[in-house]
Amino acid sequence: MVLREICGLQAQLMSAAGLGLRVRSAGLNAGTVRHALNQDRSIVRTWLMRGTLHLVAADDLGWLLSLLGPIFASGSEARHAQLGLDRDLKLRGVDTIRRTLKDTGPLTRYELVDELQRRGIRLDPKSQAPIHLIRFAALQGVLCLGPDRENREPTYVLIDDWIGQPSSPSGEPSLGELARRYFAAYGPATAEDLASWSGLPLSQARSAVALAMPALAELTIRGQSGFLLKGRLPRSRPPAPANPAVRLLPAFDTYLLGYRNRELTIPRPPLRRRLQRGGGWLHPAVIVNGRAVGAWRLAGAGPRQELRIEPFEKLSRAVQAGIEAEARDISRFLDFPLETKIAEPA
Repeated sequence: MVLREICGLQAQLMSAAGLGLRVRSAGLNAGTVRHALNQDRSIVRTWLMRGTLHLVAADDLGWLLSLLGPIFASGSEARHAQLGLDRDLKLRGVDTIRRTLKDTGPLTRYELVDELQRRGIRLDPKSQAPIHLIRFAALQGVLCLGPDRENREPTYVLIDDWIGQPSSPSGEPSLGELARRYFAAYGPATAEDLASWSGLPLSQARSAVALAMPALAELTIRGQSGFLLKGRLPRSRPPAPANPAVRLLPAFDTYLLGYRNRELTIPRPPLRRRLQRGGGWLHPAVIVNGRAVGAWRLAGAGPRQELRIEPFEKLSRAVQAGIEAEARDISRFLDFPLETKIAEPA
């Protein structure tokens, strides 16, 4: 499974996470992803790497939560204090969430907050306190996101009810496994990159590298040293100009989030600013031979949507053909027609 190989995909936008699976697989479609999430329950959406929402394989949820949950739960204490979420309120709140979802099954955020109020957990529904309490419960291994309602509003469910009690080995085995999977998917990379991608403290990321070292090889590219899984050396030559590797990556794609800096993937600062326009937003990117050469977006509604390409440089015919092929596959994945429009470089 793709998610197991890369440990997960950022999923604050579920549509972007689905497109992230598309670009790493063959033949997958949006309906298959929804089925795996809501019926098979083989993938789960919850807060993990960097403390943000991710899609992960259900089999990986237990050990990832055991490893990362305490880091982000404790790292949010200052914000919790600002919101009036003291230790007693959080403990009572999590216990009440557990009992409520056991009684009711899936609830939306607003339904859950109403139930908490009714059961004595007083939170300002207009503040960020409710979502921080829900996130805290998720990091404690109590809940995850469940099936969306018909209006696409997400619900929350008890993990134990949704996928059963996940196995949760912790400590060195989990730390080493995280590093091995990271370097298999992102290598060559460094301990600093692992820390940035996962949210581990740097000291812990370095310990993870040491644990994984028997499985790693060191490689230097353009004067920068990094580690990758043994047997996964990158190709020594880039693809020929007539056959470039073109990918349309969605917003918040893990390929661009997987490293401490993005000098190799987005080499020029002005281009980084065009893809990272503040507020933590990372725009969909056109990637050619591993390097960002433009941005893209879907525009319009209903059956007349457009896939608009905003290139940073003049694109060769071969690259444009690769973009058209990717656009056709996105259309297949989403199951509606798309018209591709490539703007002049800006």
